[in-house]
Parts: sequence; structure tokens; C-alpha cells
Amino acid sequence: MAGNTFGSAFSVTTFGESHGPAVGCVIDGCPPAFALDLAAVQSFLARRRPGQSNLVTPRDEADLVEALSGIDRESGRTLGTPICLLVRNQDQRSSSYADFKHVYRPSHADFAYDAKYGIRAWEGGGRASARETVGRVAAGAVAEQLLAARFPALRIRAWVERVHAIDARSAIDPATVTRALVDAHPTRCPDPAMAARMEVAILDAKKRGDSLGGYVRLMVDGVPPGLGQPVFDKLDALLAQAFMSLPACKGVEIGSGFAGVERTGLEHNDPFAWDGATPQTMTTSSNRSGGVQGGISNGMAIDARLAFKPTATVLKPQASADDAGHNVELQAKGRHDPCVLPRAVPIVEAMAALVLCDCWLRQRAQVGDPWPGLNGPINVPRG
Repeated sequence: MAGNTFGSAFSVTTFGESHGPAVGCVIDGCPPAFALDLAAVQSFLARRRPGQSNLVTPRDEADLVEALSGIDRESGRTLGTPICLLVRNQDQRSSSYADFKHVYRPSHADFAYDAKYGIRAWEGGGRASARETVGRVAAGAVAEQLLAARFPALRIRAWVERVHAIDARSAIDPATVTRALVDAHPTRCPDPAMAARMEVAILDAKKRGDSLGGYVRLMVDGVPPGLGQPVFDKLDALLAQAFMSLPACKGVEIGSGFAGVERTGLEHNDPFAWDGATPQTMTTSSNRSGGVQGGISNGMAIDARLAFKPTATVLKPQASADDAGHNVELQAKGRHDPCVLPRAVPIVEAMAALVLCDCWLRQRAQVGDPWPGLNGPINVPRG
């Protein structure tokens, strides 16, 4: 009800503020006796952590994960009870935000939180800070391990496709993109030439005290057909909700997205065919649906694009207002990302993993596992 929990069968509640003692998550619904690899969770968190390069915030956090509950200490297996994962904050500098205790920063959540609650955590933005996403990434790392155990071919990959006016879409072949290739450059763009241009643009914006936005592309291969619920819990609706809940995300496309309006129905449709392999699987000759039809996965790759706005914190004087009814001028201080995109990549992957894991467990509860879509040609009784 309060909006801090995501998911149904596999639910995640995040907690903590940017400058509080700790952040983290509570996972409920994780199947018991699963051999959870906390080192893999730590590796996922390391991809999100600040201070990785001069393109991101210099806040220095180790982001070491602690498992407080839900895991057997001797075997490392899940107990089927709530899993609490904690990451302690170590490098808060609340003094940098003292000037904003009563002043609303443009395009931040300061005023909205005050209007809703009548109180806000002004140090570092509280839960509106991207620091909140630590819990999401930790939970997403658990979800990805569960998915990998059940669906070995499933592969979640995200990358930076565009920064401001630098668009790498035509330079990137999604089929060749791997996480190692994405992580090879601090921009997390898999094309070296375009990544170099993006780096220059981000550093230039940083030097000017400004910020940049852009696109993150997500593709998930090996998704089994049948995930998602009709009507209100459609797979693409859940993905859109997950992505739009991320700080700074202002738009989501699934498949052809808005470009689909430029085609006719005949041009936009994805024709079906059995691939002839053993066992046979259904395929489509195009993927403008982005792997989802009728709100349910069809076995093709999930294809999504996310738009992230420029970071709201800029080191230039701006007009604003305070909570006493005065119009004021402010100049931001503190440490921030001049572009959120490089660190958004693992967060996007984590949210995709959470959605897919939740949908899989809901599917298993409703029809069992395996289900009809995993068994090759579907023989539907007639008459």
C-alpha cells in the first residue's frame, strides 16, 4: 500500500535512505533449499556502486552485502523464509546538503515529498536518491540466479545506447552484446568508438557543471513462452512499471514502441513459424512485439528501450523556492552523477530479473512446471 514493495509471488521490499545507516531489501517468496551464491550478489552490486570512474559520482561506498536472514548459515541454502540483505552506508556527507534543508531543488523530489508527507529526509534526497536502488540490485541478483537455474538459456543484457545527441543504435548488433563487452568501457556502451564519444560528452558536461540523459537498451534472450498474466498484470505492463519506478526514468518502449505508428498492420505484424528443431519451438520472423503478445511472453527476445532524463543536480545557479514562501536562487553542492546511464545498466537488468522471476513463480503456481508452452507444439483439444 505504501509503495515500497514490488512483486507478487517473488516480492521485494526495499528500505533505507541515502544518508541513513544502511540500505537493503527483504525478499519474500524465494523457494527453499536453493544454493544462493552471495559472491554473485556482491559482483552484481559492484557493477552498480559509485566511484567506479570519473564519469560517475565520487561517493566512495564499498557496498558490501550482509545476509541477515533467510539463508542457512551452514549450507548457504535458502530457508523459504524472508531474506534480508543489508548494505551499510559509509561515505555520507550530509553537510553538503545543509543549504537545501528548506529549499527545493529543481526537478528533484524535495517538494513532492514535503507535499505528500509534510516531512522529508533532506540529506542526499532520502529514498528519492538512486542509493535506494542498492536493494533492488541485490534482490535482482537473487532473482537472476533462480532464473538461471531453471532456464539456462535465459540471458539478460542491458547497455547504454545513447547519451544526449550521440546515438549508437546503428553501430551496435544486439546479437553480439555481452555483459563483459558492455562493462569493458566506463560508459557501458559496447561500441568502442561510440563509447569514446559518449565519454567526451559526459566529461564535458561535468566540467561545465551540467548533466546529460539518454537511452538504455535491454534485451532478454531465452525467455520461455507463457510468462505474464492477461489484462492488468501483462508482462509488458509489469516491465514498464518496474522501469518507470527507477529514478530518472521518464519513458519506456517495448518492441517497436512509438515507431510502430509509422507502419501499417501488415508491415508491423510478426509472422509465426515452427523452427523445425527437435523439440520444435515457435518463432517469429520479426520481433516488433518485443517478445510480448497479449501481455504474455511468446518465446522471442524481450526488447525494451528506456529513456533517462539528465541528472537533476547541476552545479549552476538556478531559480527555485523555499518552504517559507520565498523565491530564491540556489547552487547545488555535493557529489552526483553527471550522467546516470552507466550505473543504470545493472539496475535495469535487476528490475527485468525481478519481473521475470515473479512471473515464472506465478506461472508455476497456476499451471505447474513445465507448462504447455515449454513442450513444443501445443495440441489443443477440438470440439
